[in-house]
Amino acid sequence: MSTERTDHELLRAHVDGDPEAFGILFHRHRDRLWAVALRTMGNREDAADGLQDGLVAAYRRAATFRGDAAVTTWLHRVVVNACLDRIRAAKVRRTETLPDDLEEYRDRGSLAAAAPAADDPADLSVREERRRLVLGALAELPAEQRAALVLVDMEGYPVADAAAMLDCAVGTVKSRCSRGRARLAELLAPLLDDGSSEPDHALPRNPVCPGPVESDDAPRGPPTPA
Repeated sequence: MSTERTDHELLRAHVDGDPEAFGILFHRHRDRLWAVALRTMGNREDAADGLQDGLVAAYRRAATFRGDAAVTTWLHRVVVNACLDRIRAAKVRRTETLPDDLEEYRDRGSLAAAAPAADDPADLSVREERRRLVLGALAELPAEQRAALVLVDMEGYPVADAAAMLDCAVGTVKSRCSRGRARLAELLAPLLDDGSSEPDHALPRNPVCPGPVESDDAPRGPPTPA
């Protein structure tokens, strides 16, 4: 059956003219591609545009895929580059917090764990405020640093895989992550030094991997390409 074909087989079938192959390939990886675009761009509208740009580029450039990496790595590279191109073109310096509707995709891509429920409304309010501060700090990083941290610290990809997706050297990814973590440590100093004796799952892990923010809104999934 077509849905049992490998990623390489689907991409090759698309190049050979199969009208359904690329759609099957996209739906297979859409959750994680959407999560990466969402966290990289910082809001749903720009993430949808970045993802759309990336998918159009992948659709048109499929014949250039050399097969020297996994198809999913190549797809991530195209989507991340499309998002970074949009950020650079608009010279965006994000000040709003990152989106909070990733909970739906937690078990189908992102390795960030959900925060435990808080019984006390006051505790829940504090946790939500801290999550907003953490995600807001991440949004202030330069786009390249944010992309590296999203892939390595939030999505859990090995540094080598992230380097392939970002089309740069392993050392460059490590450097971007290091600088990004150092900057986040400065931005989040009030949270890290608040003297709280209990672990707070809103604080960064690894050391900067904020978990998904709980939301009262129904989560919305990634857009389907036109």
